[in-house]
Amino acid sequence: MDASVSDFAERLRRVEDTLEIQQLAIRYAMAVDERNIDAWLELFAPDVCVGRGLIGREALRDFIVPQVKLFYRSIHQIVGHRIELVGNESATGAVYCRAEHEVGDRWIVIAIRYDDEYRKVDGKWYFARRNDKHWYETDLVERPQDIAFSGWPGAPSRPRVPDSATWATFWDGVDVATLTGHAVAPPKV
Repeated sequence: MDASVSDFAERLRRVEDTLEIQQLAIRYAMAVDERNIDAWLELFAPDVCVGRGLIGREALRDFIVPQVKLFYRSIHQIVGHRIELVGNESATGAVYCRAEHEVGDRWIVIAIRYDDEYRKVDGKWYFARRNDKHWYETDLVERPQDIAFSGWPGAPSRPRVPDSATWATFWDGVDVATLTGHAVAPPKV
């Protein structure tokens, strides 16, 4: 095979893989918002690790169904997606999302970054792992800082992003109180 044909075929494969992986994020958002649990589960590798030694889609079902019963309606808006192909059958990525959840008479806005691992199984891409990190969760009428970045029961008590080594280094020794108007806990790294 001609080297230019081989190079073109490899580039085309990478483009197709990237496009298929990008579809996972929007299909995930639609499945959550439609409460289509079966479609949601099909986005994950059959042997997905749920945590605490639990493996597989049925274990994932047992975890997610109670979670989505904490709110009635939702809308998840995908606002950005970075993908890095690691090999022919694995990739990593990050998805930025703004979600709104109806919790009682409140509409909770959640700024999320999903850190993902993807795996190709039998020619099809799946989530191998999905780790959501919340910037904040607040009612539409509240400021995130005023409610310590957690505006609904069951939500994390403090945002998990932007906590990172670069974030901590950048702000190290800086009095940020004048920038936010609120007390700021030191970042966890």
